[in-house]
Amino acid sequence: MNAPNLAELATSSQSEVARQMSICNACRYCEGLCAVFPAMELRRVFSGGDTDYLANLCHNCGACYYDCQYAPPHDFKVDVPNAMARLREETYERYAWPAFARPLFQRNGLWVALALAVSVALFLIGFVVASDPASLFAAGTEPGAFYRIMPHNAMVALFGSVFLFGLFAIFMSLRSFWMASATGPVTLRGLWEATRAAATMRYLDGGGMGCMNESEKPTDRRRLWHHFTFYGFLLCFASTSTGTLFHYGLDWQAPYPWWTPVKVFGVLGGIGIVVGPIGLMMSRKQRDPELRESTTGLGAAFLWMLLLLGVTGLILTGLRHTSAMGLLLAIHLGVVFAFFATMPYGKFMHGFYRFLALVKYAHETGLSHGAEKSGDAAAQRG
Repeated sequence: MNAPNLAELATSSQSEVARQMSICNACRYCEGLCAVFPAMELRRVFSGGDTDYLANLCHNCGACYYDCQYAPPHDFKVDVPNAMARLREETYERYAWPAFARPLFQRNGLWVALALAVSVALFLIGFVVASDPASLFAAGTEPGAFYRIMPHNAMVALFGSVFLFGLFAIFMSLRSFWMASATGPVTLRGLWEATRAAATMRYLDGGGMGCMNESEKPTDRRRLWHHFTFYGFLLCFASTSTGTLFHYGLDWQAPYPWWTPVKVFGVLGGIGIVVGPIGLMMSRKQRDPELRESTTGLGAAFLWMLLLLGVTGLILTGLRHTSAMGLLLAIHLGVVFAFFATMPYGKFMHGFYRFLALVKYAHETGLSHGAEKSGDAAAQRG
């Protein structure tokens, strides 16, 4: 068995994952549990890019911890879920762009996000008080009522700028991750297989049993909460996109009636990003303490911001016809701004990195299966 190439392993987390993968590669008992182990078997040595790739391919179901004969207290101390979790969070900082923002968000992600949300909300409230104090507590559901708080063009300039910056920062981070950990082209097959795996959370089931909890009884509830969160966010994005089309395409200004796609998508999405994060927080408390990895708290920061996004949006929808509309809108917009500003620097990125890892995995396994078929055909001809 070849030793990992430690010269290419820049951090202790990468070295530890390489060490454990070398042991797992000799054993291979867990190869049917998820995508990590078949991907591991295609390697004999593990560079830093390989370990980052495998860490983001891991869905942290915990099944391999219970199946492993070398798990603690064995001297080999093979603890793949926790080793992968530590390295995974390290990658969020390593590939973040720009570099100067990495330590700030890594250490204080939740507090930075909350401070941004409060600051922007107070700015909007001060903006209204300075220009038209009465509009802050004026009820109204007529088209354009939201823009009493802030003119539409100013709102687009402020929130559009931070959103576009976030998208560019995400692109730069993904580019760095792909260049460091991936080889080979992006194929249509790879994209399709990765999309299917991501949409169904295929590898979040411990090989079919589900994720482990404190009673060591596998369940699929964690997968369910991920679905609520993922599809809730997509519905919220669909709501915002539809609202943009309504405003510019139909000259129809917000707020919109409850029966429009904007509100239907928004309410369903808001419910999803409330139920999902709460379920994930509860699931973490119910997990075996051995699998509650010690991390920087980026996961909690991401879940809390999503939860606040959903709660403030739903409350605004329910009370927009009251005198609290202006204040609630300012608070919700503050949370939206903070979410846009922080999304390239925390757990939000895990979905993108994992998707790229799944694309690479689909490409690699497609090549290996093709090679096997070619070898079988050659053997038959021989």
